[in-house]
Amino acid sequence: MKEQNDELLLEKKWLNNWTRQNKPRPPLVKNIISAFLAGGLVCLFGQIILNIFIGLGVPEEQAGNPTVATIIFIAAVLTGLGVFDKIAKIAGAGLAVPVTGFANSVTSMAIEFKREGLVLGTGSKMFALAGSVIVFGVVTAFFIGIISALLP
Repeated sequence: MKEQNDELLLEKKWLNNWTRQNKPRPPLVKNIISAFLAGGLVCLFGQIILNIFIGLGVPEEQAGNPTVATIIFIAAVLTGLGVFDKIAKIAGAGLAVPVTGFANSVTSMAIEFKREGLVLGTGSKMFALAGSVIVFGVVTAFFIGIISALLP
């Protein structure tokens, strides 16, 4: 019995090594460039929206909030239409890291669990992916607020 277990263990180690050696390497430079360009386009698009709000008469200090809300709304709509994931396959982390990735995670979870109802499905599962981001964001903002209040 021990020989059979050792044999299976050897086969598993061999298979893991073979898989690791024969796995195609991702195009790292291409991924970095596409993420950089996509993140830059998201920022450019955000700046255009910010300028539109400022042009509509929103004070410059307050124009950031509706800009972020608009970007979140657009990302949520694109997720609902199934377009966001297709763009994200090309853009990579450049699209997932900004606030658009947050909107995508919340919207996709809401869509995935809508069959289970509004409360137990959408309501309870919607922040499953984004909940940790919210918690750590709030905690970090709290400590930064305390530090900035204590510093002269």
